[in-house]
Amino acid sequence: MEVILLERISRLGQMGDVVRVKDGFARNFLLPKGKALRANEANKKKFEAQRAQLEARNLERKSEAEKIAELLDGKSFVVVRSAGETGQLYGSVSTRDIADLLSDEGFSVARNQVLLNHPIKTIGLANVAIALHPEVEVTVTLNVARSPEEAERQARGETLTTAEAIYGEDINDNARPENFFDPDAEFEAEAEAEEE
Repeated sequence: MEVILLERISRLGQMGDVVRVKDGFARNFLLPKGKALRANEANKKKFEAQRAQLEARNLERKSEAEKIAELLDGKSFVVVRSAGETGQLYGSVSTRDIADLLSDEGFSVARNQVLLNHPIKTIGLANVAIALHPEVEVTVTLNVARSPEEAERQARGETLTTAEAIYGEDINDNARPENFFDPDAEFEAEAEAEEE
């Protein structure tokens, strides 16, 4: 189906472009959300008549998004989650979690504005892109950690995905296999079994 775009849509086109899209994408997303019109003569005339209004509305939205972008770009946010010793989260951090976190910090961001290919499933620092407007995109840093103290350590550059990093170097002395396993015990058990 051919449609006229009423706003810029990434990987599709600019406002006013006539593009061919799959019928389902047009019927289920572009047309109901008011992002496009069917490309017929009546709609082309309607678009040209409203072009100035649409461009003015787009500029207004873009300037609002740029103001938010100045405050948001490059900020770091801490997300505390439960995780195993290897750094694998017991859950994940999804677009909804990120949108809620940003909303709690005073930024109005919808979950569909968070550009995350797949949920974050490990602790560490992750850069996440936020599309505030089709032409305005910022990057924020998420510091996913088990506790605020670990988040501070990660922010300083430490990697906390090993037991040594979490508990300190002395874990190696306390948790060595030889402390739990006596290599001579096997031979002693065999000798006792032969004596009986």
